[in-house]
Amino acid sequence: MKKKLFALLLTGAIALGLAACGSSGNNTSSPSGSTAPAGTDGKTYVVGISQLVTHPALDAATEGFQAALNDLLPGQVEIDLQNAANDPATCSTIATSFVSQGVDLIMANATPALQAAAAATADIPILGTSVTEYGVAFNIPDFSGTVGGNISGTSDLAPLDQQAAMIQEWCPDAKTVGLLYCSNEPNSQYQVDTVQGYLEEMGFTCTQYAFSDSNDIAAVCQTAADASDVLYIPTDNSAASNTPIIDNICRGNTPVFVGEEGICAGCGVATLSISYYDIGYKTGEMAAQILTGQADISKMAVEYAPEFVKKYNPATCEALGLTPPEGYEAIAAE
Repeated sequence: MKKKLFALLLTGAIALGLAACGSSGNNTSSPSGSTAPAGTDGKTYVVGISQLVTHPALDAATEGFQAALNDLLPGQVEIDLQNAANDPATCSTIATSFVSQGVDLIMANATPALQAAAAATADIPILGTSVTEYGVAFNIPDFSGTVGGNISGTSDLAPLDQQAAMIQEWCPDAKTVGLLYCSNEPNSQYQVDTVQGYLEEMGFTCTQYAFSDSNDIAAVCQTAADASDVLYIPTDNSAASNTPIIDNICRGNTPVFVGEEGICAGCGVATLSISYYDIGYKTGEMAAQILTGQADISKMAVEYAPEFVKKYNPATCEALGLTPPEGYEAIAAE
């Protein structure tokens, strides 16, 4: 009887010790105040990242995504990072490869990467980031904020009415605005259509100038710059990859206002910017919840950046003789 009682007591002590060990070290705080998923058991996961192209905004989003997974699931996630070099067909190849591998989750960085992943699988969870408008990307009328199925993610959309107001603030005497964008990016079309509506309400005359790819951007940009007092460029991946061309045409001649900081640093005057690192990090937090079974992706609403910052490019402003209004933060020179 004493032996049995001692065995029971010893078993209880071991159980308590294991419980105490299991409760420590699982509450790692992230920069956004979230905590690591509770109850992680050391299981490993494979996550495929499909990034459309290399440029600062998308790079920052990927970096934030990886940082979140490292913070929340340290040592448990194997990343397969693939870059499509701005080729939508390569996005499809990457997505098909991830499906063949049987990855646990796909992170699609930019709209073409997201669309390709969605076409490749209806089963593997897919999180997008650096995607402006999910309703436009998937042709969802009256989009309510939740895609459903196996898709969710984060948006890089900044308030378009405030971007339009920025042009009026900087260039109150301007009459004509050229809207420069890539015709192969549906989200860019959505942005220029929306911004055009706001600008026309302010009294500007607007003309859209669409280029198809890097082969015709110089010619289209030159036409737009010659015919416009001011240019506006949305968050457009093709434009972001070709800022030196735009800057060469417009610097010192035509002010360019843009949808995000990376383009502004390359060729713009000012922008209402978000942190792509932060939306990438939020996407990583969402991924951790999905991988550990804490969230159902079909019910996860698309998340948006919590903060927007007015920024300007000092070098471009100097070339144009423009003085920044109050409240704008200088973009640091690289």
